[in-house]
Amino acid sequence: MRLGNLAALIDQVEYSDRKQYVTELLELANKQREASRVKGLIKQAGFPSPRTLENFDFSPVSFPSAKVKEQITSLDFIGQKENVLMLGAVGTGKTHLATALGVKGCLSGKKVAFYRTVNLTNELVERHESGQLPRFLKNLAQKDLLILDEMGYVPTSKKSSELLFHIISNAYEHQSIIITSNLELGRWNEMFGDDRLTHALIDRLVHHSHILAFSGESFRFKEALGRRSSKTQ
Repeated sequence: MRLGNLAALIDQVEYSDRKQYVTELLELANKQREASRVKGLIKQAGFPSPRTLENFDFSPVSFPSAKVKEQITSLDFIGQKENVLMLGAVGTGKTHLATALGVKGCLSGKKVAFYRTVNLTNELVERHESGQLPRFLKNLAQKDLLILDEMGYVPTSKKSSELLFHIISNAYEHQSIIITSNLELGRWNEMFGDDRLTHALIDRLVHHSHILAFSGESFRFKEALGRRSSKTQ
């Protein structure tokens, strides 16, 4: 079982008989190993701050159907190698929901990678120029879920657009991708600056995907107004 932490746990199990003691000791060691593994998966994912689905406000989110909502929140879409596109206004919970799904994936033993899209494109270009790109791409290809946050906030260069397209092409029908963006699909050529590349990229993302629309006022803006109102009172 490759449990190397038994010595540290010998005093944490009450002894009744040999079989009971050894069984409970092994179970405890296995639980701790699994907890450590999950902690490692969450750390490796690179979330800006861990989030959960608990108490998440779904009111700004428009799902195509209740079935789709269940497929997404249960993570069935990862097993099906499907994508989730979260499009809509700033501050309406896209990053929160994407992160919460990623964390749930880690808790289920999935390998997840979270990136602000601008940070990923910058890293892709840097690794390409330093000759380290193949190893980086190989590592990304081993993930079950890629989360690309805030796509479209900053226009990308020709080279970074091509490298990002390469990642999405490699992931097609092999991995799941979650993308958050404040730009509707018809405006994605504004960030990539190439109509042919944009069309090909969207074509791969939309096939086998669920598109969620986010609307309403920014949660952060409403919280700021609430704090300001409290101080005034």
